[in-house]
Amino acid sequence: MLDELDRALVHALRVDGRAPFSRIAAVLGVSPQTVARRYRRLRSAAGLRVVGLAAPHRAGRTQWLLRLTAAPHAAQRLAQALVRRGDTAWVKLTSGGTEITAIMETDAGPDGHTLLLRDVPRTAAVGSVSAHCLLHTYRGGPTAWPVSTEALTGEQQAALRPGGPEGPGGPEGAGAPDHSGVPEGAGSGRPNGLDPADLTLLGALHVDGRTPLGELAAATGRNPATVARRLAELRADGTVFLDVELDPRQLGADMQALLWLSVTPSQLDRVGGALATHRELAFVAATTGPSNLAALALCTDPADLHRYLTRRLGEVAGITALESAPVLRTLKAAGPVPPAGARGV
Repeated sequence: MLDELDRALVHALRVDGRAPFSRIAAVLGVSPQTVARRYRRLRSAAGLRVVGLAAPHRAGRTQWLLRLTAAPHAAQRLAQALVRRGDTAWVKLTSGGTEITAIMETDAGPDGHTLLLRDVPRTAAVGSVSAHCLLHTYRGGPTAWPVSTEALTGEQQAALRPGGPEGPGGPEGAGAPDHSGVPEGAGSGRPNGLDPADLTLLGALHVDGRTPLGELAAATGRNPATVARRLAELRADGTVFLDVELDPRQLGADMQALLWLSVTPSQLDRVGGALATHRELAFVAATTGPSNLAALALCTDPADLHRYLTRRLGEVAGITALESAPVLRTLKAAGPVPPAGARGV
């Protein structure tokens, strides 16, 4: 479990994942060395990592929630195959270890659905497969699980947000993205607003959202000042956001469950919006399929999940059916699985 300072550091990274340790330290009232030491310890012991993610609609990609079943002896092997793919995230083993749930992204072109149409069906280990297109996310992406953002005061958060670019050697500190009033693809005149250098930049941030500007400049062929400016633009218009990976058990969530809900269509927006305010839910999205709303519940134990399902969730009008699937193991989170010994800054 995390102590008070650890929670404050996680919250600070939620506010700005590229904030320099010196600025975080000033807000938390500790030394930069203490912040750096805590960050390194949380990376190694709690799975803490900052990853840069592109908003799918701005990158011309579609997200799918994939459900596969396989025999127990084959499910782990199949899950690891999904983990190794670059187009998957949030690979989880559920329902006694025989079901795999994952988020995958597809390109818009004719070859964008190879995993759905070719790769998975020809895998003999798969018993069944269903793919549910994510239509709208009510919680998730830039909107963090509330329990991970309860450590800092409003004044402390404000002190972290307004930061500007650092020098060429360190992470820049642009504030939280503002999605209001910005049309998709705005800012450059290019398709989706991204050129090859931008895509390289996003790829590097996907591996490590705190990659220093000097390394980002070397990867993209741009100078550090140009990279800092471009990254600030991409964050400001919502093209890219920084996510924080952390084992939720470190925040007391020892019980995870995927929820598949059927909601009366006319009530879907209202129910999705209501669920997005629930402290127990880290993810809520409208999907295609017979269950038109999916969610991830993070609770302290089975009794806590039972209370949530029967009381708070049970009070939401418009839900006509519910399926819950306990998560046994998360094999992959938002970012790629880092190689052994990967460094953190």
